[in-house]
Amino acid sequence: MRVCLQRVSSAAVTVATDRGPRETGRIGPGLLALVGFAAADERGTLEWMAAKIADLRVFEGSGTSGFDRSLRETDGGLLVVSQFTLYGDARKGRRPDFGSAAPFARAEARFREFLALCERELPGRVQSGEFGARMEVALVNEGPVTLWIER
Repeated sequence: MRVCLQRVSSAAVTVATDRGPRETGRIGPGLLALVGFAAADERGTLEWMAAKIADLRVFEGSGTSGFDRSLRETDGGLLVVSQFTLYGDARKGRRPDFGSAAPFARAEARFREFLALCERELPGRVQSGEFGARMEVALVNEGPVTLWIER
């Protein structure tokens, strides 16, 4: 499992539909998690990642480091967006190879499971994109702070 985690002032995700764009998630201050799944990812990996995101100290507090408080300790939101392209391997050729990404059905199940785990960690504070849809993600990266987490 791979996550590109960004501290944001705000973020929103919009899905393209035949009736026009439809917003599926919006947060104010918090974290945007772009999430990719590998075929071998198991529930334990998802549980670890949900807890890691909730407890990672990336927000300013009373300390001097600027990394003193976690999402759990703030009133921030979490916007989760599925992004299989995190498993794109562009080392060879001119087109990325996505062979390491989980197949569609397995990734969709993992995404739904991961959302439920995030909601368990941060009740009422989780928003998401729509799995498999063409999406537009708008964000204001604060800091900027962007972290890569993999397990």
